[in-house]
Amino acid sequence: MEQIRSFIAIELPDELKLELSQLEARLKSDQQFRVKWVKPDSIHLTLKFLGNIAPDRTSEITGAMEKAAQVVAPFQLKVKDLGVFPNLRRVQVVWVGLTGEIDKLVQLQQRLESNLARLGFTPESRPFVSHLTLARVHEPASAEERQRLGELITGTNFKAKTIIEVAAINLMKSQLTRQGAIYSRISSVRLKMPPPSAAT
Repeated sequence: MEQIRSFIAIELPDELKLELSQLEARLKSDQQFRVKWVKPDSIHLTLKFLGNIAPDRTSEITGAMEKAAQVVAPFQLKVKDLGVFPNLRRVQVVWVGLTGEIDKLVQLQQRLESNLARLGFTPESRPFVSHLTLARVHEPASAEERQRLGELITGTNFKAKTIIEVAAINLMKSQLTRQGAIYSRISSVRLKMPPPSAAT
């Protein structure tokens, strides 16, 4: 049976993807670095990478997502500031950070992690860091090049105007091609909607 490479994510509004596209263009125009930029249309907020799964497991994974979403009401996130992994002297990944109702985001991610662990998915050992990946540095890049990229990131200010209204989480399929990964939605689960306020 063919496996599906999959992950659970929050998708971003088109307006924010445009802002991230403009940010990438600013960073690219400064100097040429040996990095692989993520296409703005493909940027998303990953909550859990599942790896290869059998197609018949998608329903139970969606069920685990529904349980996690039952207790978390829709919330807002904002995109702000640039960062890198692991540090500015040895850049491997360039990302933008998130602010806003991070407590709800963390609660949602932890509940997902817990529910999926019951299905046999290994919990992530590293703490969850909410971010959107912009670029990954190619291995041939020198230590000096990585440090120069870190200096560029330090000197670049960024704050998106678009607010992310998080109302659903999605089980995504990733197809790896020569042109890069192609993402498609397998299922979508809405977060718990607050009860309508009583009319006065």
